[in-house]
Amino acid sequence: MAIRAIRQLVRAFEVTEGAGVTVHRTIGTPALRNLDPFLMLDHFGSNDPDEYIAGFPPHPHRGFITFTYMLDGHMEHQDSMGNRGDLRSGGAQWMKAASGVIHSEMPKQTDGLMRGFQLWINLPAAQKMSDPAYQEFSPEAIPEVRQGPVRVRLLSGRYAGQRGVIEDPNTDMHYLDVTLEPGAEFALPLAGDYAAFVYVYEGGASSGGSELPQHSLAVLGAGDEIAVAAGPQGARFICVAGKPIGEAVVQHGPFVMNTRAEIELAFREYQSGQLVKKKAAMTGG
Repeated sequence: MAIRAIRQLVRAFEVTEGAGVTVHRTIGTPALRNLDPFLMLDHFGSNDPDEYIAGFPPHPHRGFITFTYMLDGHMEHQDSMGNRGDLRSGGAQWMKAASGVIHSEMPKQTDGLMRGFQLWINLPAAQKMSDPAYQEFSPEAIPEVRQGPVRVRLLSGRYAGQRGVIEDPNTDMHYLDVTLEPGAEFALPLAGDYAAFVYVYEGGASSGGSELPQHSLAVLGAGDEIAVAAGPQGARFICVAGKPIGEAVVQHGPFVMNTRAEIELAFREYQSGQLVKKKAAMTGG
């Protein structure tokens, strides 16, 4: 097995979104515009409700997927098609905006805590105007694999003979939340052409002898195995990988298409109330 070395380290960049919520962004910044098929990664969290109480009021999306994973607290979700949900701590939501969704997201504390991740995943041109859809799963529905000092919550993809609950058919995305006890090691075999990254959000870790700083995203290079070792305090991180789409990306705010003309059409349709074409289907557990 050839272990993937760290190709680039991207420090989280503070960005204000929604109604004034501060998020820490790595993918989607000047340092890393995208990592095909991934368009953006936000790490959000605060113990002060005043910093996020206004949340993310109704806003549009077209042409991609949002993947939201709550670590602590919960996120109330509502869209203009009448879909509602409350994503609890440990739960995950895959939302294919595709042809168009207008929704709001309102983060709330649980036991004084609120934090999580949102990842944007691109759609191929042939799918950008397909019908919107949701996959939403409670924390109890997400498989957990324990192997001694290694604990893996398997949101999407494959690990140790098990499969995650969320399917992203275009990218075969793997999304794992990994907890390592001090000194423990984690390994994930992975096809060599998949893009991959690791984001450490608790403790400390290393890969191939190189440090993985907390709250930085490590883009991993070529190879067929991801390997991470925990430091003396243990570590918790997300490990994400997916098959590149290999198409032009034209992004403006909440719309991601393949041409400038398609972006302009999305804005015109949003302004005229024609963005949302069809009610989204929902699956989950």
